[in-house]
Amino acid sequence: MATQTNRDFEGRAIIVTGAAGSIGHATACVLAERGADILLVDIDGEGLEARRAAVAAYGTRVETFRADVSRSEEVKAYVAAAQRAFGRIDGLFNNAGREGKVASVEEYDEAEFDRIIANNLRSIFLGMRHVIPVMLAQGGGAIVNTGSIASERGLAGACAYNASKHGVIGLTRTAAADVGPRGVRVNAVMPGVIDTPLLEKMLGTLFNGDIELGKRTLGKVAPQERIGQPREIGEVVAFLLSPAASFVNGAAWAVDGGALCTIRH
Repeated sequence: MATQTNRDFEGRAIIVTGAAGSIGHATACVLAERGADILLVDIDGEGLEARRAAVAAYGTRVETFRADVSRSEEVKAYVAAAQRAFGRIDGLFNNAGREGKVASVEEYDEAEFDRIIANNLRSIFLGMRHVIPVMLAQGGGAIVNTGSIASERGLAGACAYNASKHGVIGLTRTAAADVGPRGVRVNAVMPGVIDTPLLEKMLGTLFNGDIELGKRTLGKVAPQERIGQPREIGEVVAFLLSPAASFVNGAAWAVDGGALCTIRH
């Protein structure tokens, strides 16, 4: 239910893409709890509707829009839907993406490579391409793009994912330089290993069904020796979208328990 404390997003409208997923949903809940009106966007229409009630329980306006975020016309359409619903767009959490298949570079399927680049990188460009004009016209706004610890490291078997997430940081920095002087801030988060259903599925396979052992083992990648929770990403995204981060622009924030600060594991 809605809290009466720290409603600092009252009167502000935020778009969250990838909202049917764990990080997108958790972030939408954090923002709604703080008073934001939210447009939830995902290609998974059923997943969106399943998430709507939990976000709306915080007492804000919540709309959903099914879209393939790699297609320009569909991105343009969700931006227009947010304008119709709320009259303005104060923030965009440009979060949708996919992990892709695992294969060595010389064996990686070309069509799969193109698909992951479209889902993870083209979508980030398109989100900014269509939202930024709205923000400039209204006098400002803030964008947070989702990168990964793979934005700064190579992960064997994930050439398309790595390339896309490295590209997210380049796009973030370029956009920040382009529109920072005109009142729009652009930053990125780089999640580490996060507790999601997809992670549990992978760990179940790798650890013969012992998911908790898998979490403990994989958690040792970070000095905090645990995996992260989706809400921990959402709290950082909310900060970066808020006026409290008014002098943060072009930054790539690792939210990874310290994984990128060490090579000890």
